[in-house]
Amino acid sequence: MTDKTNAPGQGTTAMNNAVGWLACHGVSLMGSRQLAVRGRTSGQWRTTPVNPLALDGRRYLVAPRGVTQWVRNMRVAGGGELRLGRRAEAFTATELPDADKVPVLREYLRKWRWEIGAFFPGLAVDSDDATIAAAAPRYPIFVISAA
Repeated sequence: MTDKTNAPGQGTTAMNNAVGWLACHGVSLMGSRQLAVRGRTSGQWRTTPVNPLALDGRRYLVAPRGVTQWVRNMRVAGGGELRLGRRAEAFTATELPDADKVPVLREYLRKWRWEIGAFFPGLAVDSDDATIAAAAPRYPIFVISAA
């Protein structure tokens, strides 16, 4: 069953398609990449544009729309590829516990609020830690490491 509550609208789909097309052709917008993860039942590669976040020497993938198909696939696959043009960087992924998400979410909001703010209602960079911590379970985050 697919969760339609955070399904992208036409404008978002058009933007995702444009960012994905650019990433496939080697152009990154503010660090964007094409995420490729094997489907949990089909085994086929599934792709979506993402904004990897670097913070304190670690890299993260944040799911601003919550538990989407790529998140479900990542939980089963345990990794994937970040693609930019012909380059593909294989990685392993470990889901971050809710208790560790506050600084990552704050930085993600600081860097990309202009793009993904609609998916973080009531949250801002200057929200207190308790407010961000209360919202953290809605946003899966993966720590990624080179495979």
